[in-house]
Amino acid sequence: MPRLIKAFPEAFKRISDEYDVVVSTGSNFCIPPAIISWLRGIPLINIESADKFVKPSKTARILQPISTLTVLHWEEQRKILKGRVFGPFLPRRRVEPWDGGYILIAGGTYGYRELLDAASETHLQNVVLQTGRVDPEMYRRRHPDWRVFATTEKFYEVIAGAEVVVAPPGATPLEAATYGKPVVIVRYPHWSRAGTLEDAKLFAKKLNAPLLSEISPMAIISAIEEAKVRERPRLRDGARELAEYILRRF
Repeated sequence: MPRLIKAFPEAFKRISDEYDVVVSTGSNFCIPPAIISWLRGIPLINIESADKFVKPSKTARILQPISTLTVLHWEEQRKILKGRVFGPFLPRRRVEPWDGGYILIAGGTYGYRELLDAASETHLQNVVLQTGRVDPEMYRRRHPDWRVFATTEKFYEVIAGAEVVVAPPGATPLEAATYGKPVVIVRYPHWSRAGTLEDAKLFAKKLNAPLLSEISPMAIISAIEEAKVRERPRLRDGARELAEYILRRF
């Protein structure tokens, strides 16, 4: 909270009347510049998270009353927020998909230790393991043949070459869908900001992906094999639709 409060003076200096519109992408740190833009009379676009179905994210809920438009990804989100559905925001392909033959297991920004530990106990051979804030060294020692890292600026290249992507709900599974990759959705049961089990189920359904809610080595292997044979989802590009809407309207 102190960091959020300190962000207001910085936002006040950066948000000027020269902006035609301000877009909040959902982070808590979008709140100060969004409020400053509203006070300056600048139209505010408020984007909800793609993985929220049961109740809205804190940022989207706080900003909705002052927003010119609240952007939704799915029809089901109309139950939690008043807004317009544009479709899921699919990242632009920055490389062509390729077959690296490996399983990408992503712990997310903060790292999901239970998932990483269970993956480490499997007998999977060709694995790329992304650990987030969890120290990667232990997994490197256990699996010298795996590629293990905390973060990388070119994560999209890793996604583009994966055979299957195992990840929590959010941007990574959507980017995997952009590259036509099978996905396994993993629920964060202990992270306070994570959605509910129902959120995870609905998000997995949108991507036609198996949901891994109980973590074990066998469950991971089974979900990966199931993902390989499932049909890939066909998703409309909400990001393009929103960009065209903003250009027309503002």
